[in-house]
Amino acid sequence: MASSTTSLYDVLGIATTADGNEIRAAYRRLARTCHPDVVSMKKKEVSANLFMKIHAAYSTLSDPDKRADYDRDLYGRNNNPFCSSAAAGFPGYSIPRNWETDQCW
Repeated sequence: MASSTTSLYDVLGIATTADGNEIRAAYRRLARTCHPDVVSMKKKEVSANLFMKIHAAYSTLSDPDKRADYDRDLYGRNNNPFCSSAAAGFPGYSIPRNWETDQCW
């Protein structure tokens, strides 16, 4: 279900705009079907790995600070339209960097 390129939102099957209640509901729904204690003996190992991914996604997305860090990493720090990185898409052209130009307020 979840490959290395799958986002935590995809693991839980929710939108990136989901609130805390939607995250919790998705986690509980998946836990009822994927928890190693409720699946058959044949599927316990696969279920345990899947449940660990689901739990990791829930623990990251349910904490506002961890979720903000994850979203910044997921969408990239330079994808902010208010940040002055106009030359980022042009090869051979670079903006001299210093503390004034690195600030994205």
